[in-house]
Amino acid sequence: MFFQIISLLLEVVAGILGGACLLRLYMQYQRIPMSSRSGNPLGRFVFALTDWLVLPLRRVVPALGRIDTASLVAAFLLELTQFLLLWLLAGADGGLFAVPILAAFGLLRLAISGMTGIVIVYAVLSWVQTHSVISDVIERLCSPPLTPIRRVLPLVGGIDLSPLVLLLLLQIASIVLGHLQGMALLAT
Repeated sequence: MFFQIISLLLEVVAGILGGACLLRLYMQYQRIPMSSRSGNPLGRFVFALTDWLVLPLRRVVPALGRIDTASLVAAFLLELTQFLLLWLLAGADGGLFAVPILAAFGLLRLAISGMTGIVIVYAVLSWVQTHSVISDVIERLCSPPLTPIRRVLPLVGGIDLSPLVLLLLLQIASIVLGHLQGMALLAT
């Protein structure tokens, strides 16, 4: 029971902080203004959650073009810390090689879950037609993966089904990722 509680707490903390790091990476890649002057509350929230880890990493981890590698490394380190702590709590009886593999798959799972959440929020906001800074940010985050789907899938009765298709593809990716993780862990 204690292990399950600690596991849940670690998963929530690593998920929130790691997800914020990945969101920071994605928002910067999409060139979405995140400063307090831009009026983007999501950007301010992401900065508040991640500056303590990303800014020191930027001193040693350079960006690769538009890719903020410090944010990516921060998210990976958070996942790595989570699985290392769980490994230590479980008794630290061999299998240390699996910890970085679990962290890498955890990072990919976090990216899929994050995009799933963003698409769900986008779909709900599209139904209520709000015109706010946050809805504009969510739309800019969803547009790149939705655009290729929209090229192939026409509107059905005036309804855009591309978010539903993207959610389906993300779920398939999650299933494939789980299968690959199982295979990778069996190989170690």
